[in-house]
Amino acid sequence: MSLPAVIRKDFNDAIRSGTFLATTLLFVLVAGFWAAIQHVPLTASASDVPTSTLALLNSMGQPMSFFVPLLGLAISYAAIAGERDSGSIKLLLGLPNSRRDVILGKFIGRCAVLTIAILSGYFVVAVFALFTYESFAAVKFVLYTILTVFYGAVYVAIGIGFSSILKSQYMAVIGAGGLYILFQLGWDVVTAILQVITVGYTPPDSGAPPWLIVVHALNPTAAVGYAARAIIPTFDEIMSYPVSASFYPPKWAGFAILGGWLVLSLGFGYIRFQSADIM
Repeated sequence: MSLPAVIRKDFNDAIRSGTFLATTLLFVLVAGFWAAIQHVPLTASASDVPTSTLALLNSMGQPMSFFVPLLGLAISYAAIAGERDSGSIKLLLGLPNSRRDVILGKFIGRCAVLTIAILSGYFVVAVFALFTYESFAAVKFVLYTILTVFYGAVYVAIGIGFSSILKSQYMAVIGAGGLYILFQLGWDVVTAILQVITVGYTPPDSGAPPWLIVVHALNPTAAVGYAARAIIPTFDEIMSYPVSASFYPPKWAGFAILGGWLVLSLGFGYIRFQSADIM
């Protein structure tokens, strides 16, 4: 069995997962709901950007922020831990596969599955937008879809890296839930606590300290917002971020942060898996 065979096996295993099917259906329903209601934030009501474009971007922003990380972690948390728990990892490595092939194969295979889920949800969004919106920002839609796939791949990498340190699928489930809470809520809570401790409940007139903005931006969920604004300036109309009079992270930094999470997570997973005693 070679790397392509590992990818094919892992893709088939993941796509048959009940968790994947349930989460994908939920993602499609949520994406379709936001597209159907054509919601535009009140803060952008006076914008010069066409309402239909803002509605399109906002409809994708909700499922992207909450469900792409959930889906990415859901299909990757057991990538290594599940195989070790069941003992099937011995069979997998008993074939002519290196541990690098296993890590890369699982990453590529599950990214392919995640891409199917994302495209399914965004297809529903595109249908609603194409037939009911005043105009359809096709180029922005495609760019945002590509960014969403990349964002999902980051969470797949995080899930695989985390899975590499665990032997139990039960612990992997708990860990994946903890990671989701950390990135969706916990990171902001920690940032808020750091702000209160260092500058008070209300930031000074000069804005939040630069180091605090950096801490906030290092969260992949925040970083994707900067990346989105880099390729789609329209997002300035519907998104807000902590700012400082003296410092503002360049928007391209969002891509660097996301890329860092992806590479470091896979690298960490490979190192841990390479040294793990599974026999």
